[in-house]
Amino acid sequence: MDIYDIEVETLEGRRQRMADYRGRTLLIVNVASRCGYTPQYAGLQALYEKYRDTGFAVLGFPCDQFLHQEPGTAAEIAAFCEGNYGVSFPMYAKISVNGEHAHPLYRYLKSQKAGFLGIRAIKWNFTKFLVGPDGSVLERYAPKTTPEAIGRELEAQFA
Repeated sequence: MDIYDIEVETLEGRRQRMADYRGRTLLIVNVASRCGYTPQYAGLQALYEKYRDTGFAVLGFPCDQFLHQEPGTAAEIAAFCEGNYGVSFPMYAKISVNGEHAHPLYRYLKSQKAGFLGIRAIKWNFTKFLVGPDGSVLERYAPKTTPEAIGRELEAQFA
């Protein structure tokens, strides 16, 4: 199994295959609207706008597993993201990233890149995974790693 075998659901309720992103560099992020890191939406949108024409995409996956920081419905999440941060990158249905109900995408990502001290569990909202055009998981970033810092790393890749 690889990342391209996984199916996800858009925020609008449509099924989508991760295979649709084959050949693109992805930054996959578990997001929340009531988190201290929520302002990172602005930086994620800026990265998306800067690099989308080079085959890069940010994919947002709302998650309510951390202190109930994403309680909204799909419509509320979409309105919040668009209204407050102008988010135009793909957003997906709310998922679990840990535990027995963890989405297969996050089970896969965690199996490929452990976090600090080898811990596989997602510790908080805005954990980020960089996936290469071949589907390999290149990097895992802690929530405190800003989109701007990731952008500096992408500069070399897309220069």
